[in-house]
Amino acid sequence: MEILFSNLDNEELEDITQPEPEEEIPEDEAQPEVVELEEEEAEEGETTPTRPSILKVSSRSRPSAVAGAVAGVIRESDRAELQSIGAGATNQAVKAVAIASSYLEEDGIEIICMPSFVEVLIDGEERTAIRLVVERRD
Repeated sequence: MEILFSNLDNEELEDITQPEPEEEIPEDEAQPEVVELEEEEAEEGETTPTRPSILKVSSRSRPSAVAGAVAGVIRESDRAELQSIGAGATNQAVKAVAIASSYLEEDGIEIICMPSFVEVLIDGEERTAIRLVVERRD
């Protein structure tokens, strides 16, 4: 199948069809990374998380694996956060939310997703990331 763009010259067409190379990610970072929760003592000796998990998604993360992590966090704490940098990683994160929605639907749980920008510090350099906050719908 060929798609024609009559109002674009060849140079612009190359820019559209050739994605920018993304930062090389080590193999051990290809799956979502769950940031440990800070815990505080609750009544009766139970521990309660004080902030939601942040799942860091790369362009090489498998959406179904991230979706399983999101579904698990939602079942436990009603809220999960995904963080991605770059178009490929954000694409994987959005697909993961859609898949997680279908996983949770089987349990009668509806979710909503609220995207936002966030500045993160990586190797001393400030980068803009996409944060997807996923919560149970009331």
